[in-house]
Amino acid sequence: MSVKKKIFSVLLAFVPVSIAAHFLGWGELTVFVTAGLAILPLAAWMGTATEEIAVVVGPSLGGLLNATFGNATELIIALFALRAGLVDVVKASITGSIIGNLLLVMGLAMLLGGLSHKEQNFQPDVARLNAASMNLAVIAILVPTAMHFTSNNGISQITLQNLSLAVAAVLILVYALTLLFSMKTHSYLYDVGVVEGSEQLVNNGHQPNVWKWMGVLLLCTVLVSFESEFLVGSLEVATSELGLTALFTGVVIVPIIGNAAEHATAVTVAMKNKMDLSLSVAVGSSMQIALFVAPVLVIAGWLFGKPMDLDFNPFELVAVAVSVLIANSISSDGKSNWLEGTLLLASYVILGLAFYFHPVIEGIG
Repeated sequence: MSVKKKIFSVLLAFVPVSIAAHFLGWGELTVFVTAGLAILPLAAWMGTATEEIAVVVGPSLGGLLNATFGNATELIIALFALRAGLVDVVKASITGSIIGNLLLVMGLAMLLGGLSHKEQNFQPDVARLNAASMNLAVIAILVPTAMHFTSNNGISQITLQNLSLAVAAVLILVYALTLLFSMKTHSYLYDVGVVEGSEQLVNNGHQPNVWKWMGVLLLCTVLVSFESEFLVGSLEVATSELGLTALFTGVVIVPIIGNAAEHATAVTVAMKNKMDLSLSVAVGSSMQIALFVAPVLVIAGWLFGKPMDLDFNPFELVAVAVSVLIANSISSDGKSNWLEGTLLLASYVILGLAFYFHPVIEGIG
């Protein structure tokens, strides 16, 4: 058993601990910490189950399954936060997931992979396509935010929400087209990542038990839902006790909890000199957050009666734009090394510090 699996197996103990903390009234901070730790292994098992099922059902359906459940943990947490009316935390978590995957995950992958291998290569064509998709994500949150700040008489909440719903529909359509492109019409561009991923999942021709892994996926999804409710319910009090703002919590802490399993996978395969697969995990997750999770949350907010739009805090917008810019510039040549990874990590640390020291403003924190 790998070190990663051992750690996640130990962390499973926090599932019953968090349940006890919630129902026995051990304090909001204890509930928040134990629920967050419990989500980490559950998210890892969800990812494993999805990958095992993908081996059985084939690359096309498997790709769709991975695309659907790739960020299920973050989506579940965000839905509970949205239902609780924590709209600003939800927006911050979207920002944090994009920044975290592009800077923290890709930075760690390039740094540790570069220390093991002097220079690593990946497909530049795919990198350029990903860059274009992330540029669209920046435009999607730039336009509503810019409209809000450039309107002389201000824009009503209803107008912003209607605009956001229309943009959300466009983003979901584009996301569907990217799936069609990557799994059907231009699947050959992504063959390297698919082959490498399959090598890790298939051992000596063993065929996974699809019903077993579907049961694991269902059970973990249910448990993540409960843990997300515990986490969100204790978030405001716990972060206050820790002296953190909701902005910092949403941008840094929540995305790390939801993405930890993917982070570990991306770094592990990079150290094995499989940068195509590593970047497909890191950048693919950012794309899914921007093109699928964010618009789904906008629609969910409309259905819940909790107005959720794409009018972000201007500082969050700047952070996302800067992250996309530096990630695109570093990955455009199809090569990476440890220094480029260090530059990405340094950028993440600087932005993290800025969010930590960002003053509490109305609607945030």
